[in-house]
Amino acid sequence: MDRVIFDDVQKQLKRIPTYVVDKLIAWAVSVEMKGLREIRKIPGYHDEPLKGQREGQRSIRLTKGYRAIYREDVDGTIHLVILKEVHKHEY
Repeated sequence: MDRVIFDDVQKQLKRIPTYVVDKLIAWAVSVEMKGLREIRKIPGYHDEPLKGQREGQRSIRLTKGYRAIYREDVDGTIHLVILKEVHKHEY
């Protein structure tokens, strides 16, 4: 069973708009209920592998302006690494 860990992003959650946090929580609940493989199929999240320094991590689109970056352990545990605000010129 997949499990989402929020430990590394606790401080960031306080600075991010509530609607973004709500979307992240909805994603996490979906992952825990249906599994990450199924949730990756949902096109709205734009779940994609990262390259370069973030190789081995993936990102999901929470809104046009926010991304969540996570890594997955072999046991199915998903660790949220960072919540990132992006600007139009960055994507």
